[in-house]
Amino acid sequence: MKVLKYGGTSVANAHNIAIVKDIVSKTESDKTIVVVSALGGITDLLLNMAHLAASQDDSYKSLLEQIEGRHLDIIKELISINSQSKVLSKVKSELNTLETLLEGAFIIGEITPKLSDKIVSYGELLSSYIISEFFSESGIDITHKDSRELIKTNDVNGKASVNFDLTNTLCREFLSKTPYKVVVLAGFIASSEDGDSTTLGRGGSDYTAAIVAAAIHAEILEIWTDVSGMYTANPKLVKQAKAIPHISYEEAMELSHFGAKVLYPPTIQPVLAKGISILIKNTFEPESPGTIITKNKNEKSKTVRGITHIENIALLSLEGPGMVGIPGISKRFFEVLSQEEISVVLITQASSEHSICVGISTGDINLVIQSINEAFAYEINTGKIDPIIVETNLAIIALVGDDMKSHQGLSGKMFSTLGRNNVNIRAIAQGASERNISAVIRREDVKKALNSLHEEFFEENIKQLNLFVMGVGNVGGKFLNQIKQQKKYLKEHLKLNLRVIGISNSRTMVFDEEGISLKNWEALLTEGEKADKSKFFDAVNTLNYRNSIFVDNTASDEVSSTYGAYLTNSISVVTCNKIACSSHYSNYLELKKLAREYNAPFLFETNVGAGLPIIDTLKHLIASGDKVQKIQAVLSGSLNFVFNNFNDKTTFQNVVKQAQAEGYTEPDPKIDLSGIDVMRKILILARESGNQLEIDDIVNEPFLPQESLETTNNDDFFISLEKHEASFQALYKNAVNKDSKLKYVAQFENGQASVGLQQIPKGHDFYNLEGSDNIVLFYTERYPNQPMIIKGAGAGADVTASGIFADIIRIGNF
Repeated sequence: MKVLKYGGTSVANAHNIAIVKDIVSKTESDKTIVVVSALGGITDLLLNMAHLAASQDDSYKSLLEQIEGRHLDIIKELISINSQSKVLSKVKSELNTLETLLEGAFIIGEITPKLSDKIVSYGELLSSYIISEFFSESGIDITHKDSRELIKTNDVNGKASVNFDLTNTLCREFLSKTPYKVVVLAGFIASSEDGDSTTLGRGGSDYTAAIVAAAIHAEILEIWTDVSGMYTANPKLVKQAKAIPHISYEEAMELSHFGAKVLYPPTIQPVLAKGISILIKNTFEPESPGTIITKNKNEKSKTVRGITHIENIALLSLEGPGMVGIPGISKRFFEVLSQEEISVVLITQASSEHSICVGISTGDINLVIQSINEAFAYEINTGKIDPIIVETNLAIIALVGDDMKSHQGLSGKMFSTLGRNNVNIRAIAQGASERNISAVIRREDVKKALNSLHEEFFEENIKQLNLFVMGVGNVGGKFLNQIKQQKKYLKEHLKLNLRVIGISNSRTMVFDEEGISLKNWEALLTEGEKADKSKFFDAVNTLNYRNSIFVDNTASDEVSSTYGAYLTNSISVVTCNKIACSSHYSNYLELKKLAREYNAPFLFETNVGAGLPIIDTLKHLIASGDKVQKIQAVLSGSLNFVFNNFNDKTTFQNVVKQAQAEGYTEPDPKIDLSGIDVMRKILILARESGNQLEIDDIVNEPFLPQESLETTNNDDFFISLEKHEASFQALYKNAVNKDSKLKYVAQFENGQASVGLQQIPKGHDFYNLEGSDNIVLFYTERYPNQPMIIKGAGAGADVTASGIFADIIRIGNF
């Protein structure tokens, strides 16, 4: 026999219930007991509704309508029209009874624990009935049994204690006599021996399933939820968390107690003595193996099995000189907590007996502070004990594992890891078994602490990338600052540790085998040795670090000529320098060949579109078998900036100077305005599309006067622009007269490429291209009419640096 329990998310709606039905119908067992929770969120609505009614707030009626609507809608989705009448009638009858109970609470203006149990029980009563009727109509051999007839408790409402002797007898008798293969039970609810409804506390549906499993000696208890088992840490906070395949009862108890909400802590108690295994499964990924919980631990498992936490913790500290050597202080302290029904999560006491510290839920603070101060009023008034000290906004983190006691230094490793990451520890608790090591920290440090500890105990392979950066001007400087800003993030979230080992500009260079500090790299570079490109390469090659990457942020032909040497020595190359990829086609092919041969990535995403994923997207299109038919693009952020800002109220010379000052052009702006930069970009895209093309094959239709093109320095260039201002104004006015805008367009089609200034009419994809943005239209076999469009900022130091950074991360993920 098997017991399967489905939580609120698993039965939240008709779609999920249908999934549950499929799982149950495929379960191989002579008898299957299915325990279900209320529909997701219904229990909270019932509690809120009861509170409103007791407060004589008639808005409880709208919540009742909401509850009714959800259940009736599910019936209409799951049950055929011919069978709906009976089910709807039954559910409406139960809801009418619920309404009567709420009206009573509204009239008297209060709600008793007994009445609260009756109200809240309707969630599971309704869900179990609807689900059983759906299963039955689907052809499953099933019966619905009221759990209150099987599970008997005392008459303490809210969290009743189970009479196991009577419950076990009733469960066994029923299961031995029922002829049905599947039995559906409501979780969470029970009844006293007098027949009054009681509940087993929040999370009680798990408990119901465990009680029944233990009573009938089930072969396994399956808990079906919305995650694929118990994890090494909360996967919502620690992205690298993994499901634990096998865990012991004791470890599961510790993890569930300390916030692993997959399992309700008392669940394990009934099955523990019977040695019944518990399997945690994902309703929405039923093929995932999940986590198996057994009496015996997995001998091949890690020492630390999981890292968990509880948020919203408060520390209560009772301290004072009058506590030392005085018996009974601890007893009185804990008696106050017991009388207020406060659950203590953590206890620690100094060996000097000068203080006692306990951790409780933040929500219980107001109940207990006054009571403790009153209980110790005499000692407080005489100065023997201080008034209770309360600290809030705390959380508990804990390492859990059966074998931790057999390994030295785990506590030290835990605390040193937290210390290195600036997580302050407020209190520590550790049992002699050392199955659990707990620490109280600030709540805002929880995510940092969990990720730090998970990295230390579970993430053994942090990939280190060693960078050698040439060119630290506008783009290079931004790049180093971005690394500095993101270094910690990359290590914690991507398992990448970026170290800058060498930096060079045109004057000096500096190396540090342990990594250059990015806080003061400029000062270190100023004091470095004389720059020498050959010596720089020799140093990179001699150090011979794994995962070495040469980063070229220059526009130098000489630097681009060294790429082959780096690649031949298995040193990856990342560059924003377009010269290499737009050089002779044979050189371009050779660099690509060396990258493959020596397993050293050669990435140049920023050659086109700065940080836009243009080349990467094109590579994926080609790799997936698509073929490029035509490319149309505005590829110069600088030229787009110039023509977006140039008009009859400005001068062409001033706009170009502005573009240069804001970093949109090359140091020599003629490179941009002559069209050579755009020619290189369209050439690279054509080559990456699989076409053999040389720069001389591209038709360039210059808009600059020949005099401007023949200048040899920036001063003469700007003088020539001023001289020919009238011709630039004529270009502008001609476009305006045609209701068009000027855009510098690159095009590749049928093996032919061209670049030139065009008048773009309204309605064209290029017309509203603003600022320094780039846009690329890829027409391919798969996108023949509506092209794939990539659009965004295509110039500027920040975006170019981010594109280089993205290539570094791509290498890290290879």
